[in-house]
Amino acid sequence: MEVGNSPIFTQEKDTDLQLLIEVIPDRIRNKLLAHANLEELLEVVLDLGRPPEARFLGINELIDIAEVDQSDLDFSVAKVGMFGLDNRAGIERTLHRISAIRNRSGKVVGITFRVGRAVYGTIRIIEDLVTSGKSVLLLGKPGVGKTTMLREVARVLADDAGKRVIVVDTSNEIAGDGDIPHRAIGRARRMQVPSPTEQHGVMIEAVENHMPEVIVIDEIGTEREANAARTIAERGVQLVATAHGNQLENLIMNPTLSDLVGGIHTVTLGDIEARRRRSQKTVLERNAPPTFDILVEIQGWDIVNVHDDVASTVDRMLRKQSISSEVRSLNEEGAIVSQKSVETNNMKTLSTSDNSNGNGHQESPAKFFSESVKITSVLPYGVNRGRIDQIIKTLNAPLTLVGDMKIADLVVTTKNYHRRGTQALKTAERMGKPVFVLRRNTVNQIEQFVRAIVRESEGRSVSDADRSLAVLEAEKAALRVGKGESDIELRPQNSHIRRLQHQVATQFGLESSSVGSEPRRRVVISEA
Repeated sequence: MEVGNSPIFTQEKDTDLQLLIEVIPDRIRNKLLAHANLEELLEVVLDLGRPPEARFLGINELIDIAEVDQSDLDFSVAKVGMFGLDNRAGIERTLHRISAIRNRSGKVVGITFRVGRAVYGTIRIIEDLVTSGKSVLLLGKPGVGKTTMLREVARVLADDAGKRVIVVDTSNEIAGDGDIPHRAIGRARRMQVPSPTEQHGVMIEAVENHMPEVIVIDEIGTEREANAARTIAERGVQLVATAHGNQLENLIMNPTLSDLVGGIHTVTLGDIEARRRRSQKTVLERNAPPTFDILVEIQGWDIVNVHDDVASTVDRMLRKQSISSEVRSLNEEGAIVSQKSVETNNMKTLSTSDNSNGNGHQESPAKFFSESVKITSVLPYGVNRGRIDQIIKTLNAPLTLVGDMKIADLVVTTKNYHRRGTQALKTAERMGKPVFVLRRNTVNQIEQFVRAIVRESEGRSVSDADRSLAVLEAEKAALRVGKGESDIELRPQNSHIRRLQHQVATQFGLESSSVGSEPRRRVVISEA
């Protein structure tokens, strides 16, 4: 696999793309088969009365043929067969997902064909964690690859580690459609979940009836599922699961899922203990042992942040003490680079184990930036990748280069490319990705860009407390809307924080919009 122009270790892909193409109408299928980037296809979208759309990695393209009519939709529905109660269908023994949009009378007026890929080698960066026997929770934003990792986890634990593994598969997301699970999960067994509301029951049934050593679950999202996970962990079964949220802090603040990391409750301290801690008498404490021993924040397929002692980390976070974690990334040769990240007073510093001076003493890699923030993912578009990578290494800046628009925090391009208004840059702007424009593709311009991004990131970290409160406000509002309340208006925020609040709404499956004018512009969260 390649990211940009840099060769990385090979990841084997298993797509069965032809089987999905066959259920798409002939006139659209022929256009797709002639496309140069067919192997990068992510989705095909058919909406009645609109041109068909093909979505590739970071780019959406309209297919240049007549609008979709009812006969096109009927063709695909006849090929696919029955849709479930969740309006999803699949192709037997593949990972492809086909989702229907219906009108009020139940007639199909739109179809999304989602390409499912089994990618082997994706858990190399955390393989030692999942084979340790400890329970591991994966966090990350949608589309970052959590489900793909879970498939590989199931296969590695079942085939390579020889363990009894059961996959609790809601909507056939992990092991594909049909009664025979996809080969991507290896010898792991699969239990299908008839409805998402029944996932917690199937989790308990798996333990009681089939004696697993490991249970793999995608998206723990309700209180019942969190309770079921705790019950499973207390019986000595290893859990590997994903959950909503990007960081450990999101989980602690989520009243529904905080039990996964031990839960929190209010404690009143005695005078002596309060003085000893130099804190108020009423404090937050962890309520119980965490369900998961290890938590992994997935920032990209090649970079993760690992908290290997969740209990200790949560305790220190609640007491506002410094916390440490391990940032793992893959370099161009495919080797795992490990850095220790220490967060103190809302500021984070990084140090690596292989950086030492001639006397054998540790020397901070932050040669120019002694204080840094969470690593920023940058997608270079038309900018010399080798130059920007060299400058990042020389300055030891907390930036990493990526080749996927979805996981990029920002895009950097040149004035010439920006003037052309290419489809990729339009896609970036539509996705809300900041686009930085360099006058020229020179070392001096690139270095100024890197320094400017780090300065901006450092400035934002000072207000991390405000950001956390704004995210918590959005999460609480989302829970209230989920319980039936109407539109909830949040407090005015700047554009950066509003973007985080929009992401929270998306994670909860809700709609959000910004209203008002600066400096009173604010987010409104409502039902989807």
